[in-house]
Amino acid sequence: MIREPAEINVDETGSVELPLGILAEAGISPGTRLLAFSDGDGRIVLRRAEDAINDLLGEGTL
Repeated sequence: MIREPAEINVDETGSVELPLGILAEAGISPGTRLLAFSDGDGRIVLRRAEDAINDLLGEGTL
């Protein structure tokens, strides 16, 4: 299901606040460690650090 996007702003320090609804849909709770990386022009990807580490270690695959 495609959700309605939320418009957010980048403040003077480069910080952004993500709406709790978007975090909840992604299964991310407050305090979760995230990794952020660029995925090309105008795109930033956030991943749970734990998931990224498990992917690198090959865990969770059959």
